[in-house]
Amino acid sequence: MSVSERTRPGRQPEAGRLPGRVYGLLADATLVAHFLFVLLAVAGGFLLLLRPGLLWLHVPVVVWSSLVNLFSWTCPLTPIENRFRRLSGAGAYNGGFVQHYVGGVVYPKGMPRQLELVAGTAIVAWNALVYCGVFLLAR
Repeated sequence: MSVSERTRPGRQPEAGRLPGRVYGLLADATLVAHFLFVLLAVAGGFLLLLRPGLLWLHVPVVVWSSLVNLFSWTCPLTPIENRFRRLSGAGAYNGGFVQHYVGGVVYPKGMPRQLELVAGTAIVAWNALVYCGVFLLAR
């Protein structure tokens, strides 16, 4: 490839760019981190039975997860994953993580706003129940 082809407008220079498969791995790692974050929000309260000190990690995760659903925010991990997917040569997805990976299975025509509100409220209610159970068992 000539110098003029590498510096042509609209073409990114090759120097400093990672191979597509590395970006694919970074996208997959972000996906796993996002899934673990959601899992921590839903089931992390049970970890308090083993490590009560995790309360200070779990409470902000639950609050963030609830707020993201209640206010239709986009979790920062979603655009990070999408950017890595685009850089890898794969297509990014529209919407949020839960809508894309979970909602698509449950609601093929899209996740209704009402379900986001239910999810935002349910995550807090569920964890309040789990905390009550954990604290009763800890006594």
